[in-house]
This record gives sequence, structure tokens and C-alpha cells, in this order.
Amino acid sequence: MYTFERSLSAGITALIFTTITGCAGMSAQDKSTAVGAGAGAIGGSILTGGSTAGTLGGAAVGGYLGHEINKSK
Repeated sequence: MYTFERSLSAGITALIFTTITGCAGMSAQDKSTAVGAGAGAIGGSILTGGSTAGTLGGAAVGGYLGHEINKSK
């Protein structure tokens, strides 16, 4: 179990680092699209009990809304 926890911790740290450095060159609209997609994926997963279709659908809707909301600013 200890090895699994260390691997999980290292994986999460690597994911956070990659995410932070990957957003450096993004426009504000691109960032809003990514945040919307992430939030939509989480919401879709929660609402559908973790189904793949709900997660992907939520990501698509969230990404679209994030893109359109920042477009009007």
C-alpha cells in the first residue's frame, strides 16, 4: 500500500506541474475553455455516477460554455 501511495503522490505532482507549465502560452479564452471543460467533466461525472458518456458530455458542454462566456468579454 505504501508504494501505491507514493506512486499516486508522484503522479499527482507531475500532473499539477505539467498543467501549470502547459498553460503559460494560452490566451484568456483558451484558459476559460480549459477550465470550463474540466469543471464540466467533473460535474458530468458526478451527475451521472461516473459514466464515461456523462463525463465526456459534461466536458464538451463546459468547454463550449467557457469558450463562449469569455468571448463576450
